Amino acid sequence: MAASATPDGAEVAVERIVIENAAIATVDADDTEYASGHVVVAGKRIESVGAGRAPEGLENVVRRVDATGHLVTPGLINTHHHFYQWITRGLATDHNLFNWLTALYPTWARIDEQMTYAAAQGSLGMMARGGVTTAMDHHYVFPRGSGDISGSIIRAAAEMGVRFTLARGSMDRSEKDGGLPPDFAVESLEGALAATEETVKKHHDASFDAMTQVAVAPCSPFSVSTELMRQGAELGRRLGVRLHTHGSETVEEERFCHELFGMGPTDYFASTGWLGDDVWMAHCVHMNDSDIAAFARTGTGVAHCPSSNARLAAGIARVPDMLRAGVPVGLGVDGTASNESGELHTELRNALLINRLGAHREAALNARQALRLGTYGGAQVLGRAAQIGSLEAGKLADLVLWKIDGIGHASIADPVTAVVFGAAAPVTLSLVNGRPVVEDGRLLHADEDAIARSTRDEAQRLARIAAGS
Repeated sequence: MAASATPDGAEVAVERIVIENAAIATVDADDTEYASGHVVVAGKRIESVGAGRAPEGLENVVRRVDATGHLVTPGLINTHHHFYQWITRGLATDHNLFNWLTALYPTWARIDEQMTYAAAQGSLGMMARGGVTTAMDHHYVFPRGSGDISGSIIRAAAEMGVRFTLARGSMDRSEKDGGLPPDFAVESLEGALAATEETVKKHHDASFDAMTQVAVAPCSPFSVSTELMRQGAELGRRLGVRLHTHGSETVEEERFCHELFGMGPTDYFASTGWLGDDVWMAHCVHMNDSDIAAFARTGTGVAHCPSSNARLAAGIARVPDMLRAGVPVGLGVDGTASNESGELHTELRNALLINRLGAHREAALNARQALRLGTYGGAQVLGRAAQIGSLEAGKLADLVLWKIDGIGHASIADPVTAVVFGAAAPVTLSLVNGRPVVEDGRLLHADEDAIARSTRDEAQRLARIAAGS
């Protein structure tokens, strides 16, 4: 019988959850699937996965789930987001990236701790209800006097019960330096580095079952000085954490890099230490063959955000070419001011459909590749493939039961096709570290109605403050 030890060394029986009669997509290295199988969870970890019923004689089983009519997959992993944008959704809806940023930065520069906490609750709640078990937030707006913004976001994730990576962002290139953010919306080089280091030391957990991790994440080439990029990379590697930023999102960004630095985005990143297997970039839409080869050679990861790229008319990322070259690729919601739904499970479908509009057409991605992007690919990108992203014995018990026997899916014979190609499948049960987070489509550790009210109120408060500025 599995057991764990208390601080005084005594053994305590580990509680088990047994899930049976489910279709299972493990997303392991062999893409193993079971038409009818079981998953046994012991404490925080997966104890066994296989065909048929669970082994007989299991002890300390506290719950048995008859998952008939369901597909079990690893929990979805979001690799790029901006939670604070939950309270500025529906604005600047007909803009490209640079015009959209210019329109919204003056409003974003007025956010405070109370607003970011409410926005994080909204963003996390919507993702968790849709099967996300690991979320990340790239937060880079820290107005002076705005309170403990990083702490508020981490608190919201802990209360929701999801695994979380905070990418502690920063900006020090404002309008007076040729950047896009207002002058009062950026930090100094020294201030950004010091605050980032403090956040890592206070909140980053390097343990196997960590619920909170922190990455170093200067915002983008057009809002960050070269020195902040360079010293940010050095800081992240000194502290042993991952690095994240935006890269190659638009043709305007590529032009900006050539004009300012005399080289394209990928060469610029290489010159500042921002290629490596501890780095992942958001978007990477405008990548040539040489860029893709550089990412593959260095193990640099990509957060693919298909809905946001379409919303801002950025283009179609060359995901099939990246995958064939060996580039790690995960999926991202991106900020909900450029993807108002805020749901990652819709990105499985959108990644597949949008990439089929590209050069590879119907051969671009299939359903299982899309599911892998949203699970194991995301784990790779966040540096956690040894712990999450697939259903395998010994990995952490982050998993989702998708209901596929209802009107929206019952006539689709293949379960994975049903979840990826079909309507957003209801989540019957979601576990993180073996702990239920969502049940029957509802959050277990947060009041959805209260979150809806607080996000509405904070959106209105921010709008009033921005209008009076």
